[in-house]
Amino acid sequence: MLKVNGVHKSYQSGTKKLDVLKGIDLAIEPGTFVALVGPSGAGKSTLLHIIGGLDAPDRGSVLFEEKDLYRLKDSELARLRSEDIGFVFQFYHLLSEFTVLENVLMPGLIRGREKADGVRQRALELLERVGLGERTGHFPAQLSGGEKQRCALVRALINNPRLLLCDEPTGNLDSATSDEIIALIQRIHRENKMTILIVTHNQDVAKRAHNAYQMRDGILIR
Repeated sequence: MLKVNGVHKSYQSGTKKLDVLKGIDLAIEPGTFVALVGPSGAGKSTLLHIIGGLDAPDRGSVLFEEKDLYRLKDSELARLRSEDIGFVFQFYHLLSEFTVLENVLMPGLIRGREKADGVRQRALELLERVGLGERTGHFPAQLSGGEKQRCALVRALINNPRLLLCDEPTGNLDSATSDEIIALIQRIHRENKMTILIVTHNQDVAKRAHNAYQMRDGILIR
C-alpha cells in the first residue's frame, strides 16, 4: 500500500541546517498495524506528516497505492488526504466551539460525497461504538482526555479511510486511558482490516503492532 523511498528532510534553524530525516526507506503492506518507535526528536512525526501528505520531503518519494504523493496536483493530494487517509494527533485538534457530533461530522460534510443524513448516521454509529453515544451534544471542554481522543479517532474514521496515521495518540493520557485507546485502535484494525501506522515512544504500544521500526537521529533501524 505504501512505499517510502530515500526520503530526506531538513529545516533551517538560524544559520544552521538541521537534518531531520536522512534517507528513509519503508514499505507497508495493506491491512497491517505498524509502529514507529523512538525518542523525541528522532524524526518520527516528521516522517508521518510526509507520509500523510502534510509536509513535502526535500528528496525522495512517497507512493500510496503507486501514486507518488508529491507529483500530484494540489487538488488531487487534498482529495487523497480527505478520502483515503485519516489522522489522529496527540493534541486532538478538536474545535472548541463545536459539539462532539459536529466535530466528527465536519470532514464528512466537507467531502460532500454522501448526503448529510448518511454522514450523520455513520457518525452516530461510530460514536456509539467508542462509548461516546451519550456525549454527542457535549463540547470538547466538557470531555476527559480519553474522550477527546476517542472523538478525534472517530473524526479520522468518518470518511472510512484506507490508511490511518496516529501521531502519539496516547502521549497526553494516563496509562489506563492509554491502554483503552490502543485497544480501541486495535479493534478498529481488526474489524475494518485497516492499515494503521502509529508513532509512539511507548514500547508497550509497539509490542501490539505487527511490525515495529525503531527511529533514531533521523534513521530507520529495522
